[in-house]
Amino acid sequence: MKGKRSVGSPRKDWSTGQDEATVRVEVKDDQVVGHLNVRPHGQARNELEERINDLGDSWETESLFEDVIEDITEDRFFTDVDAVSPEQAVRYRQLLRAVGPKEFYRQTIDSGAISAKKMLTAFGIRPPAFLEGLSDDAYFGLLTLAMSRELAKRAKLVKYNTIDDAVQLLKKSRNIVVLTGAGISTSLGIPDFRSKETGLYSQLEKLGLGISDPQEVFNIDIFRDDPSIFYSVAKDILPDTKGLFSPTHAFIAKLQNMGKLLTNYSQNIDNIEANAGIRPDKLVQCHGSFATATCQKCGHRVEGDTIFADIKAGNIPRCVKCIAALRGNGTMKRKRSYNRSTGRKTRRKSSDDDDDDDEQYDIPTAGVMKPDITFFGEELPDEFSRRLVKHDRDIVDLVIVIGTSLKVAPVSEVVPYLPPHIPQIYISRTPVSHINFDIDLLGDCDVIVAELCRRAGWDLKHDMIPANQKVTTELEEGYRSRHLFSVA
Repeated sequence: MKGKRSVGSPRKDWSTGQDEATVRVEVKDDQVVGHLNVRPHGQARNELEERINDLGDSWETESLFEDVIEDITEDRFFTDVDAVSPEQAVRYRQLLRAVGPKEFYRQTIDSGAISAKKMLTAFGIRPPAFLEGLSDDAYFGLLTLAMSRELAKRAKLVKYNTIDDAVQLLKKSRNIVVLTGAGISTSLGIPDFRSKETGLYSQLEKLGLGISDPQEVFNIDIFRDDPSIFYSVAKDILPDTKGLFSPTHAFIAKLQNMGKLLTNYSQNIDNIEANAGIRPDKLVQCHGSFATATCQKCGHRVEGDTIFADIKAGNIPRCVKCIAALRGNGTMKRKRSYNRSTGRKTRRKSSDDDDDDDEQYDIPTAGVMKPDITFFGEELPDEFSRRLVKHDRDIVDLVIVIGTSLKVAPVSEVVPYLPPHIPQIYISRTPVSHINFDIDLLGDCDVIVAELCRRAGWDLKHDMIPANQKVTTELEEGYRSRHLFSVA
């Protein structure tokens, strides 16, 4: 993996080069930065690819970096390696956007201000152990990818940073897009999907279902081949909320009732939005829900609760329309007889034998009912793309993402697709690094939305919000716009 530099002036010795903190950039118009016309892995990589073209086995090197970059990207700043400070990281990212990758490289790496290895930490990349001990040139390919990824992101709008900024945005906005995930339902006892210990996928791994990946429970091809895999766990994810909804659901309903909600794009399949009173014309259930179910053979659709009893019993629900048709044709069960001369079972024309051994029967089966949740391998509802492209994109004035890590496409592409100059607020327990939000509000979603409403002077009534609840907030060290919420 050893390589050499192709162009540029000789770099200074790292021990004597100027302090990276001396690099400065002033971005006077954050709206201009927000409108940067950047394409993923496009111009940024083209301008820098000459830096890594002469790396040994360059295509293998780049492929390796592509494979590992997700694993070594972290949503926090580093304290256990030689890293830039949070403030320096912000300045470097702003400088990259202001001057472009080629000039950025000249001012920083080629000038000797900072090593490529250390620069990785400005983009949230931990220098990988397999490059340790190699020359700094060995880090060029990985740095190129890191810079390309950064330029592909929407630029943070620097004018929005504080909790009060978030409150003022809520108060003045009239067309708010709210994108929600499993985190808004966990306070009701419904598990999310990806938490390491309590998440659904973590629990499914322990069940020994005979699948290589717990996500395959929701794979449409596997469902069609063997629906018993899904129905063996469906009772554990079937919502049983008895009309309950969380304070976060109530917050979204309040935005609707105040005339502020443009659309709630929900990734949840629990249909709790209906309990909170969120209207169908304001809701896009991106991954479907348990509210309805459809026969996989004849297409007959029913209300979801008509199959709940079978699901809770661990049974595979069958289509009542198919069953009625089979009964009408007299084809529900036909006993097979045994032909001694051929040694084979043959079909009899009568069905008067009451033997209970099902293997002795030909059974024309009724279709399997599938809840109308979107499995992996299925298309999202048409309403998802239609509303996003033809309606919301042109009039949205605020984006709020709540309780989701935005890891599953295409829903994860909603936020990057919306106009970059529109303010964006992120509310969840943990931050994300693949999207630049303007304000991060971290903690319990219910606590955060209740505090936002209190500061806005809105009355958010809910039994799960204690009277006179006291909430403390603090700014996370090294950040201007990342706030931590907790109940006092």
